[in-house]
Amino acid sequence: MTDEQAEANALSDPENPPLDARALAAMKRMPRVAVIRRALRLTQQEFSARYHIPLGTLRDWEQGRSEPDQTSRAFLRVIAMEPEATARALAEQKVA
Repeated sequence: MTDEQAEANALSDPENPPLDARALAAMKRMPRVAVIRRALRLTQQEFSARYHIPLGTLRDWEQGRSEPDQTSRAFLRVIAMEPEATARALAEQKVA
């Protein structure tokens, strides 16, 4: 199926029309932290403990009640790129 055929099929479905730009903008985006946590196959409690993020804060981020600030977004990026190294660094910090 070509892209044009796929688009024509999507546009012809009255029960499930494609979203326009306005509808997409109105949708709530899933906070990235949930994607990171799920990719690591951790529960909220495990992620919270491993990366020293208060559980309530993590839940607020995931449920869209608040968003991570710039520093927290940077920390989440480090977790996403180097989850084991980040966990080790934080575990070593605890012992020191």
